[in-house]
Amino acid sequence: MVEAPRLGVPVADTHAHVHLLPDPGFELARCAAVGVSFVCMIVDPSEDGLRPFRCLDDWCAQAARTAPQLEGALPPDARFVAECHRGTGPDSQGVSAEAFPLSVRIAVGVHPHNARWYDDARERQLRALLAHPRVGALGEVGLDYHYDLSPRDVQREAFRRQLRLAHEACLPVVLHVRDAHDDAFRILCEEGFPLAGTLLHCCSLPWGQLERWVQRDCFVAYGGALTFRKSDEARDAAARVPEGRLLTETDAPYMAPEPLRGGTCTPSQVLFTAARLAEVRGALSDIDRRRLLHDRYLGAVRLLDRPLTPWQCDHAAEAVALMAASEERCARIESGPASGEAAPETRFADDCVCDVLAPAPAPAPRAVADHPNER
Repeated sequence: MVEAPRLGVPVADTHAHVHLLPDPGFELARCAAVGVSFVCMIVDPSEDGLRPFRCLDDWCAQAARTAPQLEGALPPDARFVAECHRGTGPDSQGVSAEAFPLSVRIAVGVHPHNARWYDDARERQLRALLAHPRVGALGEVGLDYHYDLSPRDVQREAFRRQLRLAHEACLPVVLHVRDAHDDAFRILCEEGFPLAGTLLHCCSLPWGQLERWVQRDCFVAYGGALTFRKSDEARDAAARVPEGRLLTETDAPYMAPEPLRGGTCTPSQVLFTAARLAEVRGALSDIDRRRLLHDRYLGAVRLLDRPLTPWQCDHAAEAVALMAASEERCARIESGPASGEAAPETRFADDCVCDVLAPAPAPAPRAVADHPNER
């Protein structure tokens, strides 16, 4: 078993597909126990349905019960963060902030792989979900010309439409861009970089390609790839990014960092990436490392754990109505159809996804090794 770094300050995972992990509640508990005090869960309603929204409160409640047991099993210096940073989670989590040192927010959007399912009905659903009190950003959205699972012109149109939604809702955007940075940058210039912020997720660009993004005040998030042996160009770029634009992430369950590479990535593994980022930035002393990482944590919270926007407050009823409809649909599925009534359709046989739209074919799953440095 590899022991995680003990950093002594809160750390943020700005990009994790928590709902894809075998036991999301346990993984959130592990975050709280080791000082990962903020997690942004990425949800694509065209692929994930509404289950992550429905289940997150329960996962947080499970984590609140489990985290103290995990903290008790750790050495005192590893428990320091959890003891010193209690109360960071919003009351809307349904868990006592005094007992649970973790805030979990959601970024919701249609991934470029699934752009072919983006239509007016999907946009209405996304619009309602953006008003959900858990939502702190729109994403992950963008362009992926590596896999081309959706036609490129369709990807570009879905990207533009979602950028316009982000502008309207005054929310930051989390970007997924692969082998398409020129087109993505051009579209952002044409549509406007959201005033609330733009986060370039899973960054591995060399500085020559990244510099223009930083000049437009984009945030740059580094995950497990920063620790890979062949990621010298990414580390060189990470050393040059203005400190106030740096963020940490995992992309869990994908791309576990060294020395855990090849296994399932979990949000708590962001500690390995954070420790490597501190080395890359030359923060070698304990004091310098703590200052750097604490500031990066605060930057993540300011960007993604922000108060609800006026637009979200004005449209809150849409989110309530959507979730109520999904609850009703799930109840019908669980109870079975009434006599003579056709069973409601579901996209997944093993799960009450509660996607109240017409079901779409399930997209091709992304592999754990979904990164150029993982091949």
